[in-house]
Amino acid sequence: MAFEKLKFDDQPTENMIQNSIKFLKMIRSRRTVREFSDRNVPMKIIKNVIKSASSAPSGANKQPWHFVVVRDSDLKKKIRIAAEKEEKEFYSNKAPDSWLEDLNQFNTDWNKPFLEKAPVLIVVFRQSYADLRSTKKKNYYVSESVGIACGVLLAAIQNAGLVALTHTPSPMRFLGKILKRPKNEKAFLLIPVGYPDENAKVPSLKKKAYKEIVTVI
Repeated sequence: MAFEKLKFDDQPTENMIQNSIKFLKMIRSRRTVREFSDRNVPMKIIKNVIKSASSAPSGANKQPWHFVVVRDSDLKKKIRIAAEKEEKEFYSNKAPDSWLEDLNQFNTDWNKPFLEKAPVLIVVFRQSYADLRSTKKKNYYVSESVGIACGVLLAAIQNAGLVALTHTPSPMRFLGKILKRPKNEKAFLLIPVGYPDENAKVPSLKKKAYKEIVTVI
């Protein structure tokens, strides 16, 4: 294994504080959006946000992820139909009353029109092992690694000036079938990306206070 010298930008403390404030303001403005415009998103932006996500750390640097960018309208329609089938079963039969009660504040149901309306769907797949055909080479800390990459992806999307939704229909096996992914991949997250509809609304939410989520020892 070759090593290289770390490229570290040692900035004045005040600059670092201002950088942290700027990022905090940007990321706090991120909201989950369910009402999208059909306005086209340049592929260059999508390419850059995925490159950002792929820079995330991963167990043993295995990078156990694959991103499928869906722009084709026919594929988006197939995904919507399959997702709504699973979601209808969830809302009608699978979800306990307590879960449905928690979801009431978001006014959601099994209808998912955003899966067709959003100009881009990014489907993130987790790879349980490397697909080497002749042998299965194990990946490590797969869920943790892919979860970190998704966090970077969402931050990059927000930083680019777009909006997104983290959608997790369960189960998501239909995504692998529709998108013809190999057996070593399982869908992890479905993210519609684009511009918000001009009349888009989001719930008025309150996040936990800093003192509720942090212990400094």
